[in-house]
Amino acid sequence: MKEKEKMLAGDLYDGATNKELIKELYQAKDLCYEYNQIKPSNIKQRKEIMKKILGATKENFLIEQPFMCDYGYNIDIGENFYANHNMIILDGNKVKFGDNVFIAPNCSFYTAGHPLDYVIRNKGLEYAKPIEVGDNVWIGGNVVVLPGVTIGNNCVIGAGSIVTKDIPDNSLAVGNPCRVIKKL
Repeated sequence: MKEKEKMLAGDLYDGATNKELIKELYQAKDLCYEYNQIKPSNIKQRKEIMKKILGATKENFLIEQPFMCDYGYNIDIGENFYANHNMIILDGNKVKFGDNVFIAPNCSFYTAGHPLDYVIRNKGLEYAKPIEVGDNVWIGGNVVVLPGVTIGNNCVIGAGSIVTKDIPDNSLAVGNPCRVIKKL
């Protein structure tokens, strides 16, 4: 199995020395750099570059600058998607956002993780688990979503939360670790 296949399967893989993954990583980072240098008022050019970065987009979306990701092709966004400044997505695995998702500034989505065993970790091995965000979701500022998490439909995630586990549909969830405090 190739390292990229292992990565997408959620298995341990070598992303640190694999030439194919390193090449794809720098292609995406170069596009992110280009995106972040575009004049903010040039929405048309920003959308064109973002469509080159991301795996799938709908027509109505806006991602404020700066934006950073690892590969880009693992990120799918739905219709009426908005992300405010400084979104970071470590997309070693799929990151899927539904329709009508609004993300406040300084939010991060990390599919990447590292083994607890230092011997394995020191070999440069890592893993990536998918993240999914449903429809009609609002994510407050400075939220971190960790590997393997699903946030259901119609949810609100409070500012500063660290989402370590799945959040069911129709939930208001906050905290570190993030937990449901109210059904919506």
